[in-house]
Amino acid sequence: MATLHPFRALRPDAANAPRIAAVPYDVVSTEEARALAADNPLSFLRVSRAEIELPAGSDPYAEAVYQRAAINFSELRHEALIVEDLSSVYFYRLQMGTHVQTGLAACFSIDEYDRDIIKKHERTRRDKEDDRTKHMLALGAQTGPVFLTYRASSRIDRIAAKVDAWEPIIDFTAPDQVRHTIWRVTGGDRDALVEAVGRIPALYIADGHHRAASAARARSEMRDRGLAGTSLGDNAGASTMLAVAFPHDQVQILAYNRTVKDLGGLSPEAFLAAVRERFEVASGPGTPARRGDIAMYFNRGWQTLRPRVAPDATDPIGSLDVSVLQERLLEPVLKIADVRTDKRIDFVGGARGTTALEQAVDSGKAAVAFALFPVSVADLMAVSDAGEIMPPKSTWFEPKLRDGLLIHLI
Repeated sequence: MATLHPFRALRPDAANAPRIAAVPYDVVSTEEARALAADNPLSFLRVSRAEIELPAGSDPYAEAVYQRAAINFSELRHEALIVEDLSSVYFYRLQMGTHVQTGLAACFSIDEYDRDIIKKHERTRRDKEDDRTKHMLALGAQTGPVFLTYRASSRIDRIAAKVDAWEPIIDFTAPDQVRHTIWRVTGGDRDALVEAVGRIPALYIADGHHRAASAARARSEMRDRGLAGTSLGDNAGASTMLAVAFPHDQVQILAYNRTVKDLGGLSPEAFLAAVRERFEVASGPGTPARRGDIAMYFNRGWQTLRPRVAPDATDPIGSLDVSVLQERLLEPVLKIADVRTDKRIDFVGGARGTTALEQAVDSGKAAVAFALFPVSVADLMAVSDAGEIMPPKSTWFEPKLRDGLLIHLI
C-alpha cells in the first residue's frame, strides 16, 4: 500500500506565485527558457535552468550551472518564498478550458518507488538523471513535482469535494491560460487523506520519471556521504519525493505525434506503395476518430491508415497504435529503428494540434507526419502492472504542473 507524507513546503505567497511559477524544466530548450524568463527576475527558470544566466553556448551540465542555480535559489528564498509552519498536504487543481483535474500534493516514499508500489512505464537516461541529481543536491531541494496517478478513491474524492468552500493559498492563470489553484490541508482532513492513501495498492508515474529516479539517487548519495539534510521536523526528508497524485478518471492524455524528415531514399510513389501493402488507406481527418486509426499527412492531404492485420488485443504494448506505427511502417519502410536516437524523426505534443504537423510537411522540414489516437490511462496502467515499458514518446500529459509552487527541502 502507498504512504503519504505531509511536509512543510517552501512556497511563494499568493502575490508572487504567478511570477515565480515556471513551466517544467524539461519541456523547453535553453533558448526558450531564456525568453520566458526575460524581464522576470523571480522566474523559477533561473533556478531550474540556471544556464540561461551564463554566456550563450555554455554547457548546461557544467558545475557552474548548478552553482548558479544554488545562488539563485538562495536569493529567491530570501526575497519571495516562505516555509509552512505545519506539516501539510495540498490539493493542486489544474484547469485548462473545460478540463479540470484535482490532485493530492505531498511527499511519497522513495522506498516504495524502489519496491514498485510506485510503478514506472518509462526507461530513464543516465545523463538526465545525473543532471537532476546534481541539481537536487546543489539546492538541497526537490523543486518540481512528479506527476502520479492512481485508481480513483471515493475517500479522497469526498475530501477533495470540499475545496471549493476553502480559501486557496495560490490561485492564478498562467500565460498559457491554464489555471493553477492550490489549497493547504491540515488537521483532521490531512490525517484522513494520509489514511485514504494508505488504502491505495499502487501509484503510477504518469510524467516525471527522471525526477523520480533522480530523487532516489539523491537520497542514496546523501546517505553515502553522511549528509544530514534539512531538518524541518516534518519527517519527509530525502527519503521521500515531491509529487502530485491525480485520480485516473481525471487525467488527460493527448496524442504524441510524429514527423519524419525524409522518406529514407524512397520515391513518393514507392513510399505510398509500401504503406498500402501494410495498411488500408483512405481519405480521412487529421485527428484519428478511434483507436486503431493512424492519420498520415502526405502530399498536402490527410489519409487514415488501418493495419491490414489487426494487432493482438491481448498484448498491452503491441496493440498500441504507437507500436503498430513503429513496427509496421517507421522501421520496415522508413528505416527508423530507434526513435530515441534517430535524428530523422521529431515528436509533436498533441496540444499543438494537427496544424503543427501540416506546417512541418508543407514547409519542407518534414516529408511526412503521423497523428495518433491518444493512449489511455488504462493502457498505461496495464503496461505498468505487467512490469513492461511503454514505447518511447507515447504519452503527452496536458495540462502540466508548474515548478516552484511547492518545494520539498531535503
